[in-house]
Amino acid sequence: MPYITTEIDVDLSDFDTQDLIDELESRGEMPGFNADTDEMLNQIYELRRLGKDYDSVLDQYLYQKLGRVI
Repeated sequence: MPYITTEIDVDLSDFDTQDLIDELESRGEMPGFNADTDEMLNQIYELRRLGKDYDSVLDQYLYQKLGRVI
């Protein structure tokens, strides 16, 4: 079967950010990035900023990022 080569001009702004993240994750190119853990990091920041206890959320975050339990 013969192969046909085609050039396509693509602008990354045509894609939604989440679509790009999903594609990179499906390729295994973003092992450290996870939207859930980034939300947890924001939650830790807000709890600490307000002077509230954030230890349990921090422990969860560390487990998800490092796979280790303290």
